Amino acid sequence: MKKYKLRKDLEHPTYKNLYRIEALRDFGNVKKGDIGGYIEHEDNLSHEGDCWVYEDALVFEKAHVSGNAHVFGKAHVSGKARVSGDAYVSGDAWVYGHARVYGKAKVHGHAWVGGQSDISDDIKLYEDEVYKNITLPEIPRIIRESELYKVLENNG
Repeated sequence: MKKYKLRKDLEHPTYKNLYRIEALRDFGNVKKGDIGGYIEHEDNLSHEGDCWVYEDALVFEKAHVSGNAHVFGKAHVSGKARVSGDAYVSGDAWVYGHARVYGKAKVHGHAWVGGQSDISDDIKLYEDEVYKNITLPEIPRIIRESELYKVLENNG
């Protein structure tokens, strides 16, 4: 049974191919009639589990949200990115490319996660960081700023 419908009458003011969603039944903390964030098509958000896109968050292209995952605020999930499990993406965060955020991972604030990144377990990424082609929690340290995309295989 479907849990939401696309509201074609409520398109995004800038991205005309994105539409708000409306809950068709109660699930998790969402009530029937609640208006959610924006998605491009039904492949972006599973009808199973308690996953939901809230507020002004956007999920588009071939990105997919499933399980009990939540996308809040003005967050963007795009490309072929996946957000699943009990993961949260919020604030102005972006998850893009082939990135996967799952388990109980949280991506907040202005963090960007892209490339082939895998973020899982209880990892929390936030503020003004960009993470590309990383796997957490397995990689012990990430060099930031001028060496942003380098990942160390050990603690040295």
